[in-house]
Amino acid sequence: MEGKRLRLEQLIGKPFLLEFWDFCRPNSIRTMPYVKAWHERYSDSGKGLRVIGVHSPGFDASRPRDAVIEAVQRLEIEYPVLIDSALETWREYENLGWPARYLFNSEGMLYDYHYGEGCYEETELAIQDLLGPDARRPDPLAPLRPEDVPGVALAPQTEDQSGPYNGPYEAGGVWAVVTGKGVLSVNGGPQKGGSELVVQAPGAYPLMEHERHTAAVVTIEEGEGVQCVATCFTPGVA
Repeated sequence: MEGKRLRLEQLIGKPFLLEFWDFCRPNSIRTMPYVKAWHERYSDSGKGLRVIGVHSPGFDASRPRDAVIEAVQRLEIEYPVLIDSALETWREYENLGWPARYLFNSEGMLYDYHYGEGCYEETELAIQDLLGPDARRPDPLAPLRPEDVPGVALAPQTEDQSGPYNGPYEAGGVWAVVTGKGVLSVNGGPQKGGSELVVQAPGAYPLMEHERHTAAVVTIEEGEGVQCVATCFTPGVA
């Protein structure tokens, strides 16, 4: 459902978090559970935290307005999302990649920021500092994945590839950026088995996820009506 326009000056008076993301970027999808949790935990705590997503597309498939609206509904995002299809807001912030996270105090001054995945504990502690003692939680968010544990050593993963990738890789997981509707066939991984991904909407979808950094081989085949725009690799514990 589309909402009203939200201007920056309307946010002054409460701390607010801007999360630049793209529904076709695996890193954005992997970070999203934490952003949702902060919205649920802190929107009503003390001074109240405002969470605003800024959808800035990195792929043509995630540029259309209708596709963004559908993705927001499919991903069950309850906080406001600014559609930045022309990347105007993205360029104003001179972002270095997806996701990009900016935490502002109640006066609109930048308090904390982070590029990419990780630093979830640091962000939550910064949110609590801004909201005051009433927002302190005895149960901070637990890491969702082994690679999210603060200070963990991560091995460098294979670089992202254009189109459906076929060949060796080293990573904690393999994701596909897809568009269209159809079936994507995946073979490989440590067990060298096969699986199918049924695609109903454009986006970033996990194909294989490993417990830690793994060396293996993958083969991705496009079915009728579906296109693999890119193959992406996520980090794993060394």
